[in-house]
Amino acid sequence: MEDPMKIEILGTGCPKCQTLAANAKAAADKLGLSYELRKVTDLKEIMRYGVMMTPALVVDGQVKVAGKVPSEAEITTILTTAAS
Repeated sequence: MEDPMKIEILGTGCPKCQTLAANAKAAADKLGLSYELRKVTDLKEIMRYGVMMTPALVVDGQVKVAGKVPSEAEITTILTTAAS
């Protein structure tokens, strides 16, 4: 069985970060993906990704979106592309 997709939400836990996490979870569930969702709130860890604006969406170690909250539909597209 393949490893679960790693989805990370980078941010300090603000409302936008929570919305991004909810959208990412909904998109991954809708796609039926095997995934691991992790919220990264440590600023040093966020900086390691080179992200200057949060929230940010990271899929399998790659920053996909930073500084905005993509819609569930946008995240579905990102996850579909990452899964193929």
